[in-house]
Amino acid sequence: MKRRRFLTAIAVAPAVPALVAQQAAPQAPAPPSVGGRAGRGAATEVPKIPLVQPDEAAATTARYFSAPQLATLRKLAGQLLPPVKDNIGALDCDSVEFLDFLIGHSPAARQQIYKGGLNALNVAAQKQFGKAFGDLTGAQADTILKPLVVPVAWAYDPPKDPVKHFIFQAHQDIRTATRNSPEGSGGAGLFWNPIDPV
Repeated sequence: MKRRRFLTAIAVAPAVPALVAQQAAPQAPAPPSVGGRAGRGAATEVPKIPLVQPDEAAATTARYFSAPQLATLRKLAGQLLPPVKDNIGALDCDSVEFLDFLIGHSPAARQQIYKGGLNALNVAAQKQFGKAFGDLTGAQADTILKPLVVPVAWAYDPPKDPVKHFIFQAHQDIRTATRNSPEGSGGAGLFWNPIDPV
């Protein structure tokens, strides 16, 4: 039994000077707490900060496409899905910014379809009108797009021509992004919310 007491005393001995010094130091007054209560032992109130979606707090920034490609995609989206009657158009929501994010995280084959198609539209606009596709008027853009929009018998069998394939794919993606946006759902809450990680 004496041996146990001795080992306990040895284990506690290094902590004794620190405890004595702590008790000898003068106590500083406790700072006032949030909510107006002051003094030691007063419960502090933690302010509650409401959580919001990132898009509600800051503007979405495009990061994947270059500036000319993004301008081309914006013009293409406005031409393929303009606002009709009570339905919003592609430019009435962040569909272009969403596609920039989506394609930036897509497989390399899909990225190549988009980049090749956007570059081809810019080349055609420069050749025909001497300016970038994003700078064309609606009528000028239509003259380039009309031959490229072709009917497709089955959604899983897109056109073989790479530019027509791009127009077909982009049209589907622009419609889906617009329809599933918060603005496109008409405020009915039919769009997908982010998954809560908690």
